[in-house]
Amino acid sequence: MTKFKSVILFFVMVFTLQSIQVFGQLRGAKPSEFDRALNKYATLMYYITTSYVDSTNIKDLVDKAVVSTLSSLDPHSTYISKEDYDAMNEPLQGNFNGIGIEFNILNDTLNVISPVVGGPSERVGILAGDRIIAVDGEKIAGVQLSNDKAYKLLRGPKGSKVNLSIYRKSSNSDLDFELIRDKIPINSVDAAYEVKPGLAYIKLARFAMTSMDEIKEAFAKFNEQPKALILDLRGNSGGVLPTGIAVANQFFDSDKLLVYTEGLKAPKMIELSTGIGLFKTGKLIVLIDDGSASASEIVAGAVQDWDRGILIGRRSFGKGLVQQQLPLNDGSFIRLTIARYHTPTGRVIQRHYDNGSTEKYYADLYKRFSSGGEVFSTDNITLPDSLKYQTLKNGRTVYGGGGIMPDIFIPLDTSAYSKYSGQLGRKSILNQFILNYMDNNRDKLKKQYKDFKDFNKRFTVTGDLFTQMLEFAEKQGVKRNDADIAISGDDIRSVMKALIARDLFSSTEYYQIINSERDNVYKKAIEVIDKWDYYDKTVLH
Repeated sequence: MTKFKSVILFFVMVFTLQSIQVFGQLRGAKPSEFDRALNKYATLMYYITTSYVDSTNIKDLVDKAVVSTLSSLDPHSTYISKEDYDAMNEPLQGNFNGIGIEFNILNDTLNVISPVVGGPSERVGILAGDRIIAVDGEKIAGVQLSNDKAYKLLRGPKGSKVNLSIYRKSSNSDLDFELIRDKIPINSVDAAYEVKPGLAYIKLARFAMTSMDEIKEAFAKFNEQPKALILDLRGNSGGVLPTGIAVANQFFDSDKLLVYTEGLKAPKMIELSTGIGLFKTGKLIVLIDDGSASASEIVAGAVQDWDRGILIGRRSFGKGLVQQQLPLNDGSFIRLTIARYHTPTGRVIQRHYDNGSTEKYYADLYKRFSSGGEVFSTDNITLPDSLKYQTLKNGRTVYGGGGIMPDIFIPLDTSAYSKYSGQLGRKSILNQFILNYMDNNRDKLKKQYKDFKDFNKRFTVTGDLFTQMLEFAEKQGVKRNDADIAISGDDIRSVMKALIARDLFSSTEYYQIINSERDNVYKKAIEVIDKWDYYDKTVLH
């Protein structure tokens, strides 16, 4: 770089610095501290640009500094480059063909934030917090992986295969998964149906821009206004905060506090119900688990705090931080935590974290699934008295900190799991087999069954069809294990039937079969609805 260019660069930096200083003063920052910090960083960039021995990419250095700065804050403040902005918003606004995960890249490792509900990754058992270390044999960990490269590797034509090697910290081992790329669902309502006259079920996968329209469409399709509703928020990691507030609004008369947010620099924001909801009266069940976070916890917290309904399942994730998407001058964005949200009783349900300790933050979540972990028994859950609150209508005891504890706890059921069924899932054997089966039998099945009700009543996974699947699995490297099949056989048959139903009809029919045949939490919800007077007295009062 010539001396003339160096001088010009210096004055450009000084001018930019002065602009930032004025902006900082307008925002109320301490001028002296603010100025010193920015001067220090601008001087560093100047020295690197004018004096460093090799060529450098200033943009790349600044991007890394931004990422490093945000990673030293809370676990949910993140950087979004200009190139990645649209892709990061796709789970809430669009669709694409791929494996169906939300991810970020931290320390040159691709970390799964959450699998998209109904997508290929969820179907084979990939979990939040997993690290993808290789794609189709190509190592991607520790090689300066970019988001653009990750998208190119993970996306592809619908029906194409991709093999992933994943490190799962909870088991301290590498796992191999085989996935079939698919169209990632754009709809946030995965399933909506009438369980029986007067009882409706809605599964909301995420709080997207379109969620309320989808919920209204679901209600319009029910044969009658439901007298009871099961709202399934399990695995729903959140999404758009205003949508979460809008969903909570559906269950209350006017002027009920739904949530409030406040932060050191953010003004207190109070959200009250409007009284124009779709389901202001009637029996309400909300299903939650360790994957229910953020906006899911706002809805669940409002329902619990006002004694409006009964929460069933497992303790929720515990994300009580509010992010605001803020633009940077090159078209990139940051999602910066600006406030905490409080449920109507005043609870903050954010799990404990230490600034800059994202690894530990997610490791603590894995402990719930360890041997003797809390997903198997409430005896392993510690809820301190210092975080005790009273519900607003009936004065029941509820707790803040570390997520929302359901009113009725249902432990994780692993009775039908075996090593064999786990291999079928991780290698996507059932999905591949049913894909091939439907290619050859779709037209015949459509002629054979006039609708889902007919299919659900008459279709069974025959011994011959099950044997064909076992033989297919052997060809894919999963050896037959009769002892494991005795444990998991019925469960495998249910999944096969559900996958066929999804291909013939939709994801709603898939969940109808999975819920009724495999899901103890769902079955408990129906029991509670049927014996509402008893549970109203023993749980809500």
